[in-house]
Amino acid sequence: KVSGKIYMLDDEEIKIENTLYEFSEDFLNADNLEELRYMPGNYHELIGNRKGEWACNLDQPYRLIFRPIEEPIPLDNNGNYIWVEILGVEIMEIDNYHSK
Repeated sequence: KVSGKIYMLDDEEIKIENTLYEFSEDFLNADNLEELRYMPGNYHELIGNRKGEWACNLDQPYRLIFRPIEEPIPLDNNGNYIWVEILGVEIMEIDNYHSK
């Protein structure tokens, strides 16, 4: 269900790696994105130029950025993503996008 490459960041590497391992367990055990929605990590949809991507908190200020593998991403009649229909994700990067 999870794919992608992860590149660790400078001196925070070990702390982020341990946190990432915990989140990867959550991804692997979930049948869909809805099962992660209210778990620790604040899984959330991104907006603006990152619309179509999701994030969860790692070690502040870093976020794990991922996107659904479904094309197109399932939407309801109001244009909201249908989390329960998102069955797999691709991990894109670890980033501190708030500093940009």
